[in-house]
Amino acid sequence: MHTVELLLDQELEDAVRRQWSWLRNAGLPSLADHPHPTNRPHLTVIRAPSLTGLPSLTLPLVAELGPVRRLGRALVREVVPTPELRELHHRIRSALPDAWPPPQEWTPHVSLALRFPGTTTPAIPAGRDRGQFAAARTYDTVTRMVRELA
Repeated sequence: MHTVELLLDQELEDAVRRQWSWLRNAGLPSLADHPHPTNRPHLTVIRAPSLTGLPSLTLPLVAELGPVRRLGRALVREVVPTPELRELHHRIRSALPDAWPPPQEWTPHVSLALRFPGTTTPAIPAGRDRGQFAAARTYDTVTRMVRELA
C-alpha cells in the first residue's frame, strides 16, 4: 500500500513536534516516541495499492490546523479542509480509483498520538496554527520507505 502525504512547512512542523513533546513529558502516548526514521508530522491524503496515474501536486497549499480532538483511538489536530485541499483530494481520488478514503469519509488531520487511552482530550498548549503544506511524499507500507513527490 502507498500513501500520498503532505508535509508541513518547518515552523508548523516544529509546532506539532512541540505538542508531541508536551504529551510525552506529561507521560502520555505521543508520536514523539515513534522510532521509525520517517516519522514526522504530515497529512495523509489517500492510501492506494498503486500510485500509477497520480496527477502532479501543486504546492504549496495553505495549511490551517484546527483544535485537538479524538479520532477513534487517536489524538489529532484537525486540518481545516480548504477548497484547495478538497480539490487536491478529489483530483487524486479521480486519478486513482482504488484509493481510500472517498471524499465523504476523509477527515483531514495531523496525528499527535495513536492508541490514546481513555475518552478525554488533554488541554495541550496551542501551537502555531497556520502555515503551508510545503512538500509531498509517498510512504510504501511494505518497504517502509518514503519517496518525495513534490
